[in-house]
Amino acid sequence: MAQDDPRQVQSGGTGGEPSSLEERLRAARSAETARIAQGRPRKPEKGYSQGSRVLTELIAGPAGGALIGWLLDRWLGTSPWLLLVMLALGVAVAFRNIYRISSERPE
Repeated sequence: MAQDDPRQVQSGGTGGEPSSLEERLRAARSAETARIAQGRPRKPEKGYSQGSRVLTELIAGPAGGALIGWLLDRWLGTSPWLLLVMLALGVAVAFRNIYRISSERPE
């Protein structure tokens, strides 16, 4: 009857592995507690960092281009042409940088 108990997980004959779910949970909790006790938070994965960089490029590229274009338009009196040109240039630069970021290999 002990073999039919759903709370027991077969270890697969690999040796020192815990055989029950409770033992594995206990081991995982103690490892997590030890990691937290060291006071070192886990470093974010590189994929998370790349995502943040992409978001920054999507916002900063067009916004920077539009700001520079608007300032040049006010200074030179060519409204709205430099704003449109610099906005398009900012979008193009952002997409180029995103392409470069995406070609990096996340580890």
